[in-house]
Amino acid sequence: MSLPKTLIIGQPFNNNFGGGITQANLFGGWDKDKIAVLCTSHMFNNLNTEICDTYYILGNDEYKWSFPLNFLQRNIASGPVKVRESPAGATAGATGKLRTKIIDKYFYPFLEYAGLFHRMSKITLSDKLCKWLDDYAPDVIYAQATSREGVLFCIAVQEYLKMPMIYHVMDDWPSTISQKGPFKKFWHKRIDRELRTLLNRSTILLSISHDMAEEYKTRYGRDFTTFHNPIEIDFWKSHQRKNYELGSSPAILYAGRIGPGIDTSLETIARAVEQVNSKFNRSVQFVLQTKDKPVWVDKYKCVRHKELVAYSELPRVFAEADFLYLPYDFSEESIRFIKFSMPTKAPEYMISGTPIIMFGPGETALMKDGKRNNWAKVVTENNIEALAEAINDLVTNDDMRKEIAANAIRIAEANYNSVKIRNQFKEVISSIAS
Repeated sequence: MSLPKTLIIGQPFNNNFGGGITQANLFGGWDKDKIAVLCTSHMFNNLNTEICDTYYILGNDEYKWSFPLNFLQRNIASGPVKVRESPAGATAGATGKLRTKIIDKYFYPFLEYAGLFHRMSKITLSDKLCKWLDDYAPDVIYAQATSREGVLFCIAVQEYLKMPMIYHVMDDWPSTISQKGPFKKFWHKRIDRELRTLLNRSTILLSISHDMAEEYKTRYGRDFTTFHNPIEIDFWKSHQRKNYELGSSPAILYAGRIGPGIDTSLETIARAVEQVNSKFNRSVQFVLQTKDKPVWVDKYKCVRHKELVAYSELPRVFAEADFLYLPYDFSEESIRFIKFSMPTKAPEYMISGTPIIMFGPGETALMKDGKRNNWAKVVTENNIEALAEAINDLVTNDDMRKEIAANAIRIAEANYNSVKIRNQFKEVISSIAS
């Protein structure tokens, strides 16, 4: 099959974000000279250069902040970049981390409350970018956008190129993008109108789950085709767990991001494990493998924090754990955001062969799927005692561990095989490129 020349907007191929990992797995096997990415500099790190090495960085020529915030804008050079390996120094240092935390925790929430956040910046088509787009001459556009500026930029690029566009939704961000301040209804309605313009300009719409496709059909009146993160079966089977005996100190592992939507449920399992150890005289451990160490970790004897490992090490790490933890928070805002999502790590957890513990709201697509198909021990009650009982059940029930692990492997092989899904993805994009 001759693959179309594809321009990707918004999401680089990186290992930091679910969208970047999913995108890399979908585009695996694509010709490198037929993929190019438009993205901002703050996502330009930990790149997967096996898939794509041609980027255009949206810098000061395109990314504009409104007065007087433009005085705070960093000087980022615009233009094409040929990446041979992940850019050195792209990860923020201690000062950069502190600056980012202050901006995220105080500055952005203030701007959102004041009704300024969604108009403080925009991305425009500079002469330099237009020339680059003309020279690259793509056959099709693939876009991910989760902000107003991102939506408007996708519309602008599609209008300039007049090429068919695919828009892929990873989370229900439209439900949570404007939740604070006296102007929230104004911005919610305005962004909804602009998003509908993007949807109407898209030839094909993709969702991350079947539940999302059904909800968006009702909400927006358009059909969405589901493409979730596919996995390399042989890569993950290289260390697949096959022994379900437990040692004296079984370990529950959570590996991935920390932040909105999961923070509370991470601490909840720490409290539940402490209760299991105290009530049933056990020594279960909860291992957090995250970029940053949460402030609450040292409060619990059962918790250990580990640094992140390379993606290539994850099959071994997941298989060596006794249990894997997949949480969601129960807050209304979290539910709105993740209700229709399927985490990138879900099929990776499933194929590992390690029994999975899931904790989160029962109305989410993830919990419904895990419960319906029995590929995880699912707890949908926001209750420490219920979670502790579930953990103890798994520790004491060898047959349960084997059953849910076997179901998870079977479903992952049937539904998330990258060879099969990539072929379907190629057919979808090729069908509109002509």
